[in-house]
Amino acid sequence: MTDTLATPRFGLPLLAVAQAQKEVTHNEALTLLDALLHPAVEDGPLSTPPGTPTPGQGWIVGTAPTGAWEGQDGAIALWTGGGWRFVAAREGMRIVRLSDGAWLCFHGGMWVAPATIDPPGGGGVIDVEARAALVALLASLEAQGLMISG
Repeated sequence: MTDTLATPRFGLPLLAVAQAQKEVTHNEALTLLDALLHPAVEDGPLSTPPGTPTPGQGWIVGTAPTGAWEGQDGAIALWTGGGWRFVAAREGMRIVRLSDGAWLCFHGGMWVAPATIDPPGGGGVIDVEARAALVALLASLEAQGLMISG
């Protein structure tokens, strides 16, 4: 048995012995898991909450949040039927930003996009096979969310 009533990594609520209304705690944990299992956000980092969110939508909170997001710098904000839920970002977390398809990584206390690499081009004599291999490599890195091609 643990001394805390939340998981150590993401603070998911745990059931307590002889707890009444266990479904409340269980449903809260499922709501947070729903946001973290395949993390995708509409946009961000943003400092102002959106005006008309839909349940299930999420955003990355910016560095100077206001309103309902105040004090949640860098967190993932999820809109649910019960209001805002926040998950603190952890080093190495990856999330896809739906507004532009970029995979962001939480590194050094901030959400960062992967480096952009331009595909090979130019030159008077180009080895076609080498160019094709480089293009395939870049496509693979982009598909894994590790790079964004120019």
